[in-house]
Amino acid sequence: MSAPVAIHPLVSPWGRFGLYSFFIDAPEPAIVDTGITTSPAEGMAPELERLGRSIEEVRWILLTHGHIDHLGGAHALWELTGRKAKVVIHEADAPLLRSRRAHVDEYLAGRNRYLKNPAGEQQQLAATAHAISGEMEPHVLVRGGEVLDLGGVAVSVRHIPGHTPGSVAYVVEDQNAVFVGDAVQVHGAANHFPGYEDPAAYRSSLEYLKDEVRPQRLYLGHPYRSTAGVPFEIGMDADTARAALQESLEVEARVREAAVRALDAGPVESDSPYSPFASVAEDLGYTGDPALEPSPFFTTLGGYQRERGAGR
Repeated sequence: MSAPVAIHPLVSPWGRFGLYSFFIDAPEPAIVDTGITTSPAEGMAPELERLGRSIEEVRWILLTHGHIDHLGGAHALWELTGRKAKVVIHEADAPLLRSRRAHVDEYLAGRNRYLKNPAGEQQQLAATAHAISGEMEPHVLVRGGEVLDLGGVAVSVRHIPGHTPGSVAYVVEDQNAVFVGDAVQVHGAANHFPGYEDPAAYRSSLEYLKDEVRPQRLYLGHPYRSTAGVPFEIGMDADTARAALQESLEVEARVREAAVRALDAGPVESDSPYSPFASVAEDLGYTGDPALEPSPFFTTLGGYQRERGAGR
């Protein structure tokens, strides 16, 4: 085994929590996830300078999935590299890199079915214009199973859908350092509620990470919290990573039980901000605001509703 490659977190602020990007100090350096429009210039470039490196050296931009806070800075970062870096994303999430409008349509078809916010479309249009630095075609589309060569450092791509259809893990093979973006939610971040579009795929991906990938270091995309409300450290060791994956599975099971009870009883429309899933919030003791951005409550419960509908 060669000497471990250095990995440096690059933290940018956004809303109520931090955005985590990571610099892989390989012969062909990579940055995993890009934050929003301002993150590369205001967060990444100064931090790399403190490390004695330059953003112009970056040759790979590895996107774990297609949400705004992970790909919003991709175009800006690519420009800062002199357009020399290759942008990598899973084919299922690539439309979100190609088009700001895709994010708006996703919101309207998903969360806004429950929020019923008349201003939602305009708010999302403004948010994407602000947070996404540019639309672009990816240079490398992946499906999972590929191995990227960062100048002699092998990084494998593992498809771990659930949070989004195109969520992937990037694994630095020689040291089993694993970057998962938001595919491991534990108890959520600022919202204290886990977010995933496809519950069954999310659970399967957690089991795959825990039982087959077995990270020696696990890097999450935000300061996700345990059920005790304590944020996990950046770059968890093997034991902590296994515990976080197991806790994520346990949280998903509790959410699933509450969702199934609500769906079996029939969703109830009411004046509750959690309508039609007020009983789920009550069962779980959830008191967060489901209208705040980003809030995963309706994304996740909508996933269970689609899952139940597909099974009938």
